[in-house]
Amino acid sequence: MQKYTLISTRFMKEAMDNSRPLQLSHVRKSISIINRTYTLIHSTALTALLYYRVSYLFKNPETRPHTPTFPWLLVFSGELILSFIWLLGQAYRWRSVSRTLFPERLPDDKHLPAIDVFICTADPKREPTFGVMNTVISTMALDYPPEKLHLYVSDDGGSSVTLFGMKEAWAFARLWLPFCCTHGIKTRCPELYFSGAEDDEDGELRGNEFLEERQKIKIEFELFRERVMRTTENCGAGGDSLNGDHPPIIEVIGEEEAEMPILVYVSRGKRPSHPHHFKAGALNVMLRVSSMISNSPYILVLDCDMYCNDPSSARQAMCCHLDPKLSSSLAFVQFPQKFHNISSNDIYDSQIRSAFTTVWEGMDGLDGPVLSGTGFYMKRVALYGTSIQDDTNLKELRQTFGYSDEFIKSLDQKYKPNISNGRDSLAAILREAQLLASCQFENQTKWGEEVGFLYHSVCEDVLTGYNLHCKGWTSVLCLPSKPQFLGSSITNLNDLLVQSTRWTSGLVDIGISKFCPFLYGPLKTSFLQNIGYAELSFFPFYFLPVWCFATIPQLCLFNGIPLYPEVSSIFFLVFLFIFLSALSKHLWEVMSTGGSIRTWINEQRIWMIKSVTTLLYGSLDAIMKRFGMRKASFSPTNKVSDSDHVKLYQMGKFDFRISNTVLTSLVTLVVLNMAAFIAGVARVIVFKNWEKLLMQVLLSLHILIMASPVLEGMIVRKDNGRIPYSITLFSVVLAMVILTLGSVVLIY
Repeated sequence: MQKYTLISTRFMKEAMDNSRPLQLSHVRKSISIINRTYTLIHSTALTALLYYRVSYLFKNPETRPHTPTFPWLLVFSGELILSFIWLLGQAYRWRSVSRTLFPERLPDDKHLPAIDVFICTADPKREPTFGVMNTVISTMALDYPPEKLHLYVSDDGGSSVTLFGMKEAWAFARLWLPFCCTHGIKTRCPELYFSGAEDDEDGELRGNEFLEERQKIKIEFELFRERVMRTTENCGAGGDSLNGDHPPIIEVIGEEEAEMPILVYVSRGKRPSHPHHFKAGALNVMLRVSSMISNSPYILVLDCDMYCNDPSSARQAMCCHLDPKLSSSLAFVQFPQKFHNISSNDIYDSQIRSAFTTVWEGMDGLDGPVLSGTGFYMKRVALYGTSIQDDTNLKELRQTFGYSDEFIKSLDQKYKPNISNGRDSLAAILREAQLLASCQFENQTKWGEEVGFLYHSVCEDVLTGYNLHCKGWTSVLCLPSKPQFLGSSITNLNDLLVQSTRWTSGLVDIGISKFCPFLYGPLKTSFLQNIGYAELSFFPFYFLPVWCFATIPQLCLFNGIPLYPEVSSIFFLVFLFIFLSALSKHLWEVMSTGGSIRTWINEQRIWMIKSVTTLLYGSLDAIMKRFGMRKASFSPTNKVSDSDHVKLYQMGKFDFRISNTVLTSLVTLVVLNMAAFIAGVARVIVFKNWEKLLMQVLLSLHILIMASPVLEGMIVRKDNGRIPYSITLFSVVLAMVILTLGSVVLIY
C-alpha cells in the first residue's frame, strides 16, 4: 500500500497563493470583555452565597434561625450544582470570534476537490419522500462543478418509494440544474422557488424567454410532484418498506451523465441479531460505500429535510478547508441549523438560538464548534482515526477497517474509482459496496469505536466531534448572513419533548461513558474546549437544582419556614443580585443576537419546562441504559406538519397533547407553587413576617409567571390543545398529598 498521511495539502498547493488567505477570523473583543467581566462579578457573588450557606452550618444551633437542616442542605446542594454547571458554561463566552470568507480567491473549478453528500432518511411516514427529494435536488444544484458532486441517500426504511423518488428527482434535475446555472437562480430548492416564498429572482426583468422556460420547468416540477405523491399514496406512506431483515441494496443513478452529479441509493443490510447503531451506523455505511464509487476527500452531511437555501455553501466551506493556515488540522466546517417555519413568537424555542449564537460561536474561538449532525463539511481522512500510519501493515489495517482489500486501497488519497468504465466495472464495484454495507462487515473491527462516526451515544455527532478534537483536529463555524441550509422546525410540544429527551439521553451517555470529558479529554485537548464539552455532557443535570427549587422552598414556604436571608441582611442583596444578574445576562445575549424580550421569556420558559421533564427523563434513560436496564432506541423527529399543531404554534399557544406522565409532573409542580404562593402571601399578611419569607414568595411568583401557559391550559382554554380536566384534577390531588407529606416531615 502506498504511503498514506492524514494531512493533505494537495489541493492547497495546486492553486493557492499563500499571501492571500481564504478566510480571516476576528476576535470580538468587546463581547469577550463583557463576558469575562460578568463571569468575574457573578463568580464573586456566588462565592458570597457559598460563604453564607457554609457559615450557617457552623453557627450555634441555639442562635441561628430555626430551619430544618435537611431542606437547607437540599437547597444548598441545588445551588452548588447550578453554580458548577454555570461555571462550565462560561468557557463558551471566553473568546468569541467572527469570520470573513473570500470565495472569489478559490482556485479554478478544475482544481476544486470533489465532495460526497450523505443524506439520511429512515421512515417515510415521518419524513415525507417528496420533501426528501427537494433536499436532494437542491443539493445537486449547489454552485459547484457538478461532476465533482456525488449524492448518497441512506434509506434505513428500505422503501421502494424513496428509490422511485430518487429516480424521478434525478430526471427532473436534468432540467432544473441547467435552468439554475443559465439564469443564475439563487433559490435552488424547487418547491421553495415555485411557491413564491422567495421573491429574489427578478423574473419580471429577465424577459419573455426566461418566463416561458420557467413556466415549462414549473410544469415539469408539478408532474414530478404528482408522480411522487401518487406513488406514495398508492404504496402507503412507507411504501413496501423492508422489515429490518434484508441484505444491502445499492443502486447508482445517472452514472453515464458526466455533467450531472450521480445519485446513489443505499439501504444497508440489517438482521435482527445485529445492532445497526442508528444514524451513526448509516453514516459509516455510506462512508465505506462512497469510497468504492467516488472516494471524495470531503463529505457534506445533511438531514433529509435540510434543503440548500443558498448554493454557495460548498465554496464557503472550501475557503476554510483549503486555507493554508487551517487546512492541515481542520476536520470539519459547521454551518448552523436554521429553519423556514419559525413563528414570530417562537414559544418552543425551536430555532435553538442559544446553541448556535452562544455555544457554537464561543467554541469557534477555542478549538472549534461541536459537530451538529447536519450541515457540516467533513474531511474524509479525519474520520479514519489515528490507525493509519506510514508503517501500518495490511493485517493491522484489516483489524481496524475490515476484510476488504478494495476498501483498504481507497485509504490512499490517490485512489480514484471509475464507475464509467462499463457495466462490468460498475457491477464489480457494487458487489464490493454491498459487502461493505452488510451488517456483518463491522464485526471484530474498530468501526464506531475508533474510526468513522462513533457508536457510544445516540448523539453520535457530539461524541464524534469531541473525539476528533481530542485527536488534535480543529473545526470552524461558518455563519454567513444568509442561511445556507433550512429545515423544518418542531411546531408542537410533544415532538419537542421527545427530541429533547433523546438529545439529553445522548449527552448524558457521553458524560457517564469512557469519553467523560473530566476523564478522557484533559490531556488531549485545550482546557476551555474540554470544559465546554463537559458542560454539554452534564448540563442535563440541571433537572436536579430546578426540581429542588420548584419544590423544597415551596414546601417550606407553605409551612412558614425560611430558607433564605432576611430582607434586612446584606446576603439578601447577594441572592437577589445573583438572580437578577443571571436574567439580565441572558436578556443581553438574546437582544445582542437579534432577539426580543418575548424571545427571552420564551427561552426562559422552555428551559424551565425542559428541566423538569426531558432533562429528568433523558438522564434517567441514559443511566438505565448504562446499567443494562433498557436498550438504546432512536425515533426520527417527525417532519410531517399537522395543521392543528401548526395553527396553535403560530398563535403562540402551547399544545399540551403530550405524555400523561410528563404533563402530570408539570401540572403538579405548577399547582404546588400556586398553593405555596397563596399560603406564603397569607402568612406575610397575617403574621407580618415578610422579611423572612419574601425571597420564597418571589421565587414561587416567578415560577407561576413562567408557567402562565400551563395555568391558561388548565383554567382558560377550551381548544384541543388544552390540559384535560382529568390531568388537572389528578395533579391537584397529587400536589395536596405532597404538601401534606412535606408538612409532616418538616414539622415533625
